[in-house]
Amino acid sequence: MGLESKQAVTAIAVSDMTRAREFYEGKLGLSPSEERPDGGVRYPCGGGSLVHVYPSPANAGSSTATQVGFEVDDIEATVDDLTANGVSFEQYDTDPIRTDAKGIAQIGEASGAWFKDPDGNILAVIEE
Repeated sequence: MGLESKQAVTAIAVSDMTRAREFYEGKLGLSPSEERPDGGVRYPCGGGSLVHVYPSPANAGSSTATQVGFEVDDIEATVDDLTANGVSFEQYDTDPIRTDAKGIAQIGEASGAWFKDPDGNILAVIEE
């Protein structure tokens, strides 16, 4: 089938595009590349990946799974920067995820920290 050579795009449903853009652009620092016919916006990320944020009020925030994880080189610095931008990190205290005061969990050799967008969609930063 050959999908391993194709670009992957994650899609995140939101209820209010203005509020979503303020978060994704203002707090996360993503830059929009294009507006799409569905009313959404695409944000290019590393390695050719894309985050597509689109209006779908009935589906916004309905998943309890992580919608996208951003791989970072220094999770401590990234969490500090995002916190300074007004992002609040989740706290977990159930194995296998137990976070520290900053919201960072050590999972084997990897570290992760989770946060929510204004609709409650779960996003993460991960250092492996």
